[in-house]
Amino acid sequence: MPAGPLALEPLAFSAHLGVAVPHIELKHVVAATIGLKGLGSLLFILSSSLGAYLLLLYLALITPIIHDFYNYDMEKAEFAGLFAKFTQDLALIGALLFFLGMKNSIPKRQGGKKSPRRRRTRAA
Repeated sequence: MPAGPLALEPLAFSAHLGVAVPHIELKHVVAATIGLKGLGSLLFILSSSLGAYLLLLYLALITPIIHDFYNYDMEKAEFAGLFAKFTQDLALIGALLFFLGMKNSIPKRQGGKKSPRRRRTRAA
């Protein structure tokens, strides 16, 4: 298994949880996250609530893993960069929640017949 920031030790999980962790290829995880972000973005551009929910799911899962500022000392340069990106992702989560809240608060249009307009009469 390759070493790196995203390398997980399945044996450590198995020892702590007491269950076997299935082997997952990293390329499948990367492909799934790219697909989730791409589909969510496309649907969000089309003003779909499903797209916003997919982007929320993506950000909720990826943000604490990718921007792990909590593993660095505050004096290091990496901390400031990771913390800035982490808070930016939190702001994006807030914006998506605001979008969903506004979208759900606006009443949907009722289909059907429009009321006829009243004609103005000229006063003589």
